[in-house]
Amino acid sequence: MTVRTTRRVFLSAATMMAAALAATACGSPQDTATGSDGDNAAPVKVGLVYSQSGALASYGKQYIEGFRAGLDFATKGTGKVGDRAVEITEVDDAGDPAKAVSAAKDLIGKGHRIIAGSTASGVALQVAPIAAQNKVLFISGPAATDGLTGANRYTFRSGRQSYQDVVTARSFIGDPAGKKVVVFAQDGAFGDANEAAVKAVIGGAGATVTSVRAPASATEFTPFASQIKAAEPDLLFVAWAGTTGPAMWQTLDQQGVLTSTTVVTGLDIRATWPTFGAAGSKISFLSHWFDGAADTEAAKAAKAKVPGGVLDLFHPDGFAAAQMVVRAIEEGGDDVEKMVTALEGWSFEGVKGAMTIRADDHALLQPMFQASLTGSGTDYTATVQKALTGDETAPPVVAMKG
Repeated sequence: MTVRTTRRVFLSAATMMAAALAATACGSPQDTATGSDGDNAAPVKVGLVYSQSGALASYGKQYIEGFRAGLDFATKGTGKVGDRAVEITEVDDAGDPAKAVSAAKDLIGKGHRIIAGSTASGVALQVAPIAAQNKVLFISGPAATDGLTGANRYTFRSGRQSYQDVVTARSFIGDPAGKKVVVFAQDGAFGDANEAAVKAVIGGAGATVTSVRAPASATEFTPFASQIKAAEPDLLFVAWAGTTGPAMWQTLDQQGVLTSTTVVTGLDIRATWPTFGAAGSKISFLSHWFDGAADTEAAKAAKAKVPGGVLDLFHPDGFAAAQMVVRAIEEGGDDVEKMVTALEGWSFEGVKGAMTIRADDHALLQPMFQASLTGSGTDYTATVQKALTGDETAPPVVAMKG
């Protein structure tokens, strides 16, 4: 999911030391399993509900590839926690909240105590209450909405949230006091979350923040480009997701938006890089992740397992989800309350680097990156300009809602 910004458009559009170290520090999986309430040899059922089809299918594909690589890493290639196999059931929600809720309820009814996935923000916001109502563990994936943080004690996230995008974006522009900022985003939960975050983070630092919103179904962007130019912003923050990104960026470039203000945007999946065309050199990029952004042991392990050996934007989210699932099973067995306790406050090394699940509200503190993009045609290279730590991009603590 992408976030983008104007004058400088920042966008985006998601670990301690290998799960093996976590297991060493906290006791063996066999010891933990013995203390569970279930059959010590019975498989642990994990349901993955994510976008296999629909507008965000490419994101979902990266998520599941990352999850499989992470499960292999965290279980040392066995696919087991102690003597118990981790049994994965995958369900396509197609980005539809109703389908996701139905799938989650069905999986829970079949004995799944762990649900993960949620590629889309709107989906995650509907599944989270189901987890609380049924007291099952829910680990959301690429969904970036801030609303998941503190949603309830059973809900966690394995990716970044919109606030972290915006905090990283703010690092590009210096003092925002007195400046005009326009948020250009699609209607929907993802756009709402980004607009709210910009108002809180950049507006809270003294900037005047307004927005230009487009329907998610929009394919003609000239009217929106005209609105942006008329506003004469110092900064345009673009938050975008899905397949209409190329047409949107081409229109902003053709209408002179990219040369009339500072543009900062998030770096989307690799497949979109060529779509920036000439615009790529005119934009400063905020990045959740790209191949080579960090050289951790988890990143090396992921690269060795994902098809093609090249990591992309949402591979770390799936990888971290698997690490969290294994941690929950190691420490909790079949006891969801123990799973929750085991994840709260846990620090681990993921693909991106040092990750911490904040106990207060389950925010996932993690590195974020400033990046530049060079190249032409279909050959582009992203380079880290600066890495920000999890503490530097941490969202404010929110009260747990349930």
